[in-house]
Amino acid sequence: MTQNRQWVITANPQGLVKESDFEWRQTPVPSPGENQVLVRNIYLSLDPANRVWMNGAETYMPALHLNQVMWGGTLGVVEESRHSGFQPGDLVQGRGGWQDYALSDGSDLSKLPAQRQVPLTAFFGLFGHIGLTAYFGLLDIGKPKPGDTLVVSAAAGAVGSLTGQIGKIKDCRVVGLAGSEEKCRWITEELGFDAAINYKTESVRDALQHHCPKGIDIYFDNVGGRILEIALGLINVHARIPVCGAISQYNATAPVPGPANLSVLITKRARMEGFVVVDYLHRSREAIPDLSKWYAEGRLRYRVDVVKGLENTPSAINKLFDGSNQGKLIVQISGEP
Repeated sequence: MTQNRQWVITANPQGLVKESDFEWRQTPVPSPGENQVLVRNIYLSLDPANRVWMNGAETYMPALHLNQVMWGGTLGVVEESRHSGFQPGDLVQGRGGWQDYALSDGSDLSKLPAQRQVPLTAFFGLFGHIGLTAYFGLLDIGKPKPGDTLVVSAAAGAVGSLTGQIGKIKDCRVVGLAGSEEKCRWITEELGFDAAINYKTESVRDALQHHCPKGIDIYFDNVGGRILEIALGLINVHARIPVCGAISQYNATAPVPGPANLSVLITKRARMEGFVVVDYLHRSREAIPDLSKWYAEGRLRYRVDVVKGLENTPSAINKLFDGSNQGKLIVQISGEP
């Protein structure tokens, strides 16, 4: 290819993402300068955090400004290198963004194993930021103990599905919330959750009371809003609440009321703590051996939902919010080497 196709953000979305919030540009494929590498992006990760970045405000990342290439995590292959640490053909993980090719000084790249026993997509679905989020969010903040009751929202999503399985490995009773009967069957019949609740068709409060007769010891929150409020009403003394995301609010066009019962954290002497995976990247060597072992033993499964074509990215990201994605959402930009 001689042209680098790019999606450039040109408007801060209101509600769900629209293609008109971006501009499709084609520029010449860049050449690496001294101490730079040119990476051809193969897979692009779509994550709820992408929607937060689009608001243009500083978060745990600097503000994303209009007329920039949209940010996103990527898996790719080095095409050209003027950097001593990388050679053409190296498979790398980085922040290549919504485009075919990206230049890097190497500081944001990590090499993937040349000889690997898993599909390349596993480095998004299990061994990358998704696996680290589930692992450290549950184990560092949730601190599961045998016999604990763990409730996971967005349990059929990329992070939630791994969190529930790790909870089972740690001998917890695990209850997941998902948005369809098919997803509920998947997390119970294939992933081993003890129970599943379809939050679209069931009374979440009644179902949680039924499936958690001894209360909730850990609530792994991916959604915020009403479901968080319901879960708070059922927590036990010294409960732990890792706050991973608030996906129910990311596309809101008006202020969303927060839980009205946060004072229960006082009476229950509970801990509620937000976190982002970038705080744990330096500890990835702690997690990868466990994740690899559990995967090899068949105790940890993952699923990827691959959308083909960079041109489909702006519409594909809404699968995260309309409930149609199945597992880790990825866009395939180009072919694997």
